[in-house]
Amino acid sequence: MEIVGMVVAFVLILVLSLWFWWSNRNSLPTNWPVVGMIPSLLSNASRIHDFIAGFLQQSNGTFYFKGPWFCGMDFVVTSDHMNVHHTLNKNFSNYPKGPDFNHIFEYLGDGIFNADSDTWRFQRAMIHSLFKYKRFELAVKSSMHQKISQGLFSVLDHANKLGNELDLKDMFQRFSFDNICILVCGMDPNTLSIDFPRLPFEKAFDDILQVFLYRNTVPRIIWKLQRWLQIGEEKKMTRASHTFDHFVEHCIKIKQQELEQNRNINEFDALTYFLQNEQVLSHKFIRDMAINLLFAGRDTTSAALSWTFWLIATNPSTETNILKEMEQHFGNDKSKFVFDFEKLKQLVYLHGVICEALRLYPPVPFERKVSIESDILPSGHSISKNTTIVYSLYAMGRMKEIWGEDCLEFKPERWISESGGIKHYPSYKFAVFNTGPRTCLGKDLSFVQIKTVVCAILRNYSLQLIEDQHAYPSCSVTLQQKKGLKVRVFKRYA
Repeated sequence: MEIVGMVVAFVLILVLSLWFWWSNRNSLPTNWPVVGMIPSLLSNASRIHDFIAGFLQQSNGTFYFKGPWFCGMDFVVTSDHMNVHHTLNKNFSNYPKGPDFNHIFEYLGDGIFNADSDTWRFQRAMIHSLFKYKRFELAVKSSMHQKISQGLFSVLDHANKLGNELDLKDMFQRFSFDNICILVCGMDPNTLSIDFPRLPFEKAFDDILQVFLYRNTVPRIIWKLQRWLQIGEEKKMTRASHTFDHFVEHCIKIKQQELEQNRNINEFDALTYFLQNEQVLSHKFIRDMAINLLFAGRDTTSAALSWTFWLIATNPSTETNILKEMEQHFGNDKSKFVFDFEKLKQLVYLHGVICEALRLYPPVPFERKVSIESDILPSGHSISKNTTIVYSLYAMGRMKEIWGEDCLEFKPERWISESGGIKHYPSYKFAVFNTGPRTCLGKDLSFVQIKTVVCAILRNYSLQLIEDQHAYPSCSVTLQQKKGLKVRVFKRYA
């Protein structure tokens, strides 16, 4: 009878615990002894971004998160745009990325993502110069034309011919990876082809991103111990980093040989620019710059494209409006899309569609900084020295205080002024491309790439979502769709 009583008591406690968790799953996280608020985070891992947005809404945009005792995982999470403005603009010097960020993303070396102070300023100036260089602009046009006409169109034609389902998420990731490899390394890995090949260095890229996420979610002592023992995610990281390093080093070696022998001198890419720049002092600098640009250019663009097409597909009037706007500016010629970047800038409605997609589904859903000295945020929250602040950009796009009562609605018109031009919002409200001194240098390039792909596809194809399909954000460093985006492809003009 005593054993039966213990079993009944255990079952009762379990049922009560489950009931308590279920009834409070949308409430503020509970700060448990020893483990802190981690149980709430783990129980909502499958919907982590919406969970964070929910408790930030209940907390007026700022919340003190408590991690496990003695693990250094306490932080302040915020979606308050005035806090963002304060820390990333007004008091920028007090909020660098900090040592924890460098440890987590150490594979990126001393590149621009990890760099602070003078090192960051030097790299930013060099990348800014690269992006403004006329030969780089021509390289962008050339690579976009190549990967759309020979890559995207080939894959879409093949799917149309066979009547197969096509995963847009996978297609856009391959497109972005090939495109950024051309622009940075001067080589096309051709991952975007009808057989969808899986290359070792592309898989390594994905594995590294997974480990970055893992390191963000566990105490540093755990993943450092795993790395020392070479087990779990850190064993994966070691293998993936070696594979991707080999790929990048091979690209650098080939580019050096081409320059020495004056081969392909009419082609241009980031490696060519760095190798011919007298300010570049070391091989490691080139390696770090190349890897940072590769990581910056793949998943962010592909995620933005996937969510843009999801919103277009689930809002039929949006596609109609985009097609009408294209016809107004490009005429009714039904031939293959003409790559005219200047005319793309005139597509105001399409610009609004993309901005809404980025607002609701920011490719980088969160950012983090660390305070050097104590501070008081505009929200009134006290910040101690060495406090980590996490900005939820996903939550910011869903804040009524920023976007109004209709913040959850997809409304491209939100971005169109009364005069019919593009309506601009302060960057600290629409912080998808960061704000302040660290504003993303690739913002204009991203818009050009996304607009070009959207116009090229919609002008030539009609994409039909597979029925009963829902797109959910994955728990990842970049905001990908958890189960992909499946469509059927139909030619718009036979």
